[in-house]
Amino acid sequence: MEPGHYDRPINDNEVMSVKDWLITLLIMIIPCVNIIMLFVWAFSNNGNENRKNWARAYLIFLAVGIVLYILLMLVAGAAIFAMLGSLA
Repeated sequence: MEPGHYDRPINDNEVMSVKDWLITLLIMIIPCVNIIMLFVWAFSNNGNENRKNWARAYLIFLAVGIVLYILLMLVAGAAIFAMLGSLA
């Protein structure tokens, strides 16, 4: 190990270029890989802070969307169940 070199996270605070964003968005098109990469970008110690914050925000939106979807399906299922129960 070199003198003065420590195992500390390296955070990149530079502005991401258009090329970097295009690569990021292309990765987000690939099914399954996109979810894995969101977690990698959101929770890794290294990498660009802009991408890290974007990935965290995206994961929050996904979580809210999933919760709303589950609630909608529960309400719709209960309504259908009640309608079928009243027919019998």
